[in-house]
Amino acid sequence: MKMNRLFPAWIAAVVLCLFAHEAGALQVQVVDKPDIREGNDYYVGNRAPLQPSPLMKLPIGVIEPAGWLRRQLLLQAEGEVGHLPELSKFVADPETSAWASGTGEGEHPWEEAPYWLKGYGDMGYLLGDEQIIATARRWIEGVLASSRDDGWFGPVANLTSQRASVNSPGTAQNAIDFWPHMPMLNVLQSWYEYSGDQRVLEVLSKYFRFQLNVPDEQFLLPYWQQQRGADNLESVHWLYNRTGEPWLLELAEKIHRHTAGYWKGDPRGWHGVNIAQAFRGPAQFWQQSHDPQHLLQTEQLYQQVRHLYGQVPGGMFGADERVREGFGDPRQATETCAMVEMMRSHEMLLQIEGDVRWADRCEDVAFNSLPAAFTADLKALHYMTSPNMIELDERSKSPSILNRGNMCQYNPYKFRCCQHNVSHGWPYFTEHLYLATSGGGLAVVLYAPSAVKAKVGDGTQVRVAQDTQYPFREDVLLKLETDKAVEFPLFLRIPGWCENVQLWINGEQQTLTARPGAYVRINRTWADGDQVKLHLSMPLRVQRWPGNHDSASVQRGPLTFSLKIVENWEKLIPDAQKPQWPAWNVRPGSPWNYGLVLDDGQFEVMQTSWPDDDQPFAWEAAPVVIRARAKRIAQWQADDLGVVGLLPASPVRVEGPAESIELIPMGVARLRISQFPVVDAGH
Repeated sequence: MKMNRLFPAWIAAVVLCLFAHEAGALQVQVVDKPDIREGNDYYVGNRAPLQPSPLMKLPIGVIEPAGWLRRQLLLQAEGEVGHLPELSKFVADPETSAWASGTGEGEHPWEEAPYWLKGYGDMGYLLGDEQIIATARRWIEGVLASSRDDGWFGPVANLTSQRASVNSPGTAQNAIDFWPHMPMLNVLQSWYEYSGDQRVLEVLSKYFRFQLNVPDEQFLLPYWQQQRGADNLESVHWLYNRTGEPWLLELAEKIHRHTAGYWKGDPRGWHGVNIAQAFRGPAQFWQQSHDPQHLLQTEQLYQQVRHLYGQVPGGMFGADERVREGFGDPRQATETCAMVEMMRSHEMLLQIEGDVRWADRCEDVAFNSLPAAFTADLKALHYMTSPNMIELDERSKSPSILNRGNMCQYNPYKFRCCQHNVSHGWPYFTEHLYLATSGGGLAVVLYAPSAVKAKVGDGTQVRVAQDTQYPFREDVLLKLETDKAVEFPLFLRIPGWCENVQLWINGEQQTLTARPGAYVRINRTWADGDQVKLHLSMPLRVQRWPGNHDSASVQRGPLTFSLKIVENWEKLIPDAQKPQWPAWNVRPGSPWNYGLVLDDGQFEVMQTSWPDDDQPFAWEAAPVVIRARAKRIAQWQADDLGVVGLLPASPVRVEGPAESIELIPMGVARLRISQFPVVDAGH
């Protein structure tokens, strides 16, 4: 009888041991997105009744940029963004700024200082640069000190702003302008994530109470604040997830109600940056409404804009600075502001939906469009960048480009909005390389050299380093450090363009039937020194654009390639007292009017040596070059303004033999032809 009583316990122990072994056993699966059922005890996701978060942002400071990505942030700190107080009157002196004065009185109360601080502070947190952090904090302390009993903070001039009512017939001459506060909310959110400063939650709670009490007829009036109200919505949900105050959801509904109508109008007058910020608004509100139509609407809006004005490579669309019906040629440009805002929208939607396509779209902009908006040393930028552009100087390109005046010259003193707003492009990208998942998991969603320290599984902190030269190379090596063994799921994104994925865990290749646009989910008990190698095959492919004269672009992995045009740089000194901050004109020193020959398949991919300075977005340092066959198209010429002519319809009849040309990554080429006519194979 005694043995009979012990026998079930012995069996139970064996079963328990086998179950534990099975629970920690290696499981490799391909899944559409991370599960949402278990939540995450260590990082902030959506609080009920908001939709559960498939991916959750990690606090600023736990991700360490490395390699070429760290180099971009260092160049940004050493360049225009880091030294903007020397170049821009809007951020020259916090003592006189209406944002930093502590009273709300002072100069320059609009968007410039919040724009700049949004990326400047985050850049300092990511680099651990104490001087940058101290400068950002000086501004932030002034902002926090300006909080009033009624909840308003910052410039008092924005309480009676003419900008807020300029496009609102029948409203008062002066109205509250909430727009410039929206980027400042992001500044405060980042500061809280980095420092844990509880004053941020208090100031934001008071401010949102102020907004809730504003009568509807005075709230988010056209123009800018109405169209960009999704930024305000994001901050309200951010605070709700930390405090749980139910009235915040009432304010979120109010914001959505005042901004949703923007998308019901005629798209032909849309402003490019507004599109990049506002199209995500319905999906943001879906988290609260649970109405699938809101989620669908964001994707439909994205597709509509790309179909009408974005039949071009590089992830953007023609809006220089508004879209114009019939102006979809790759010579149409987009603001640098629109690029960084589009990246931010993709990063937010990736967290909301968990769908890989948003990471793909973010990389498309980050790797192909954004780098060419700067000089390679990041000491100057220009306002407008297009997939096809052959001359960058101070001459007005209007009406070929909609905006009049100097839009294309690299100039550290000009382009007021982009000059300040560009600061958050690379920092926000870095902050979204890794995201937390349900069940104490970790997802690698954007690939770049870096490392992360995160709590996983039972709360154990691990460090995962990403050793890679992606997007220029195909391999990603992950190295794990941990003080003890810990079980957790690790998710690896499979880009939508990648049809062949290979995976090794500690040198052992895994059997894997991967599919593009999904995740590899690896669940196992991880130990110190474990390594995961991911090979993302990057076959060369030709993208045809039937909606744009059946033209073609050449792509490899996430990179689009452009004709390598010799660039002749002319240095100018706008301020004789500051010769270290030159402006630049850039003109072509070699032919550009080529059409691709596609019938003979003579593309050759060549990997070149990695640049010693870790700056792969410099013309002379392109880590990948493609040889192609092409013919010059004599009738394809620049117009009188120095703007590349409209694409001739493909196929183009060209006599004579083909030439060998070189293509370099689109983000490397400041002068470029990225979308080509196709030459008639019979000639």
